[in-house]
Amino acid sequence: MEIFGGFMVMMSIISLFLAVVWLIMPFVVFAIKGKQDRTLEILEAIEKRLAIIETHIHQGSSLHCSEAGSAGSRDTSAGSSDELPIDDAENIVDIVTEKNGIETPPAGF
Repeated sequence: MEIFGGFMVMMSIISLFLAVVWLIMPFVVFAIKGKQDRTLEILEAIEKRLAIIETHIHQGSSLHCSEAGSAGSRDTSAGSSDELPIDDAENIVDIVTEKNGIETPPAGF
């Protein structure tokens, strides 16, 4: 009988542990899924911002090259008339995000 009693105590401890895991696991899974979705949204926003910055940098460098190459002829296919080459790299993110209406991610991420 002692073997049966010891076995029952061990099974009750294991079942209690499994019940706790069974109850907590959905919350853990959904929390991880929510964080993953949020991270995906932030990465997509960062990718859009980088693509816009690269476009502006390439348009700025092509404008500088066309000005240096020939003073008389100007390359108009590089961009629209409202896009100007930006010399200081510190303000490029602010200018691009304001112009295109992109939200910046929160600082606490």
